Amino acid sequence: MKPCRHRRLRLWAAPLLVGAVLLGCSPAPRVPAPPPVPTEPRPAASVPVETRARHWDDYRLRAARRIVAANPQGVYLDRPPDVLLAIPVLAIDLNADGSVRRIEVLRYPGQARDTTQLAIDAVLRAAPFGSVAHLPRPWRFNETFLFRDDRRFKPRTLD
Repeated sequence: MKPCRHRRLRLWAAPLLVGAVLLGCSPAPRVPAPPPVPTEPRPAASVPVETRARHWDDYRLRAARRIVAANPQGVYLDRPPDVLLAIPVLAIDLNADGSVRRIEVLRYPGQARDTTQLAIDAVLRAAPFGSVAHLPRPWRFNETFLFRDDRRFKPRTLD
């Protein structure tokens, strides 16, 4: 019985050995080379031009970024604190060219009511926000301002 047992083992082990040898001989998978790093800056003509917003969510995001850019001394961009000083909410009505037609206060904070005027002034400094003629009416968006104790704010859209 012993010779028969070794023969079965050889017949079973031989294909495994051949498979292992063939796997060891296969070439390593190809890894694509990283793209070349440009050494010269691109010419101004090839810099992409910002396109207009396709929907109101996109427009709100661009408006929030513009508010932050126009008010660098009064904003923070890190995580808001657990307890905020004030949270005023504004509804901003626009003209077709993106200029501010009217600002309505939807929510006055219970304390630090002066932050409402700080938020209104920040919106007016950032205007105009770009044409809204291609977006559906009413040309209005809301923004919530998250104020810390130092009276710096963050538009909630960016949070």
